[in-house]
Amino acid sequence: MPHSPEDKKRAVVRLRRIKGQAEALERAVESGTDCASLLQQIAALRGAANGLMAEVLDSHLRELFGSSKGAAGHGSSHHDVEIEALMKLLRTYLK
Repeated sequence: MPHSPEDKKRAVVRLRRIKGQAEALERAVESGTDCASLLQQIAALRGAANGLMAEVLDSHLRELFGSSKGAAGHGSSHHDVEIEALMKLLRTYLK
């Protein structure tokens, strides 16, 4: 769960975008859109959901390991470096 007001706002914006994509996909299916277009929309929806998952996971890890990122510092602790490396790997996997 995103905890800062900025993180919550970003999550809600992403969720609204995902909701819009899902509604557009539903309309496309109902109207008989060709499979290639549907697959493209599904891939975009999956990418948006994976992006949200990565953001929430990043927020969770930083809270769990007491990251200083978002506070006065800019993430110079050992945990921040490790979290950055892990998130880089996970974002690559989630693409």
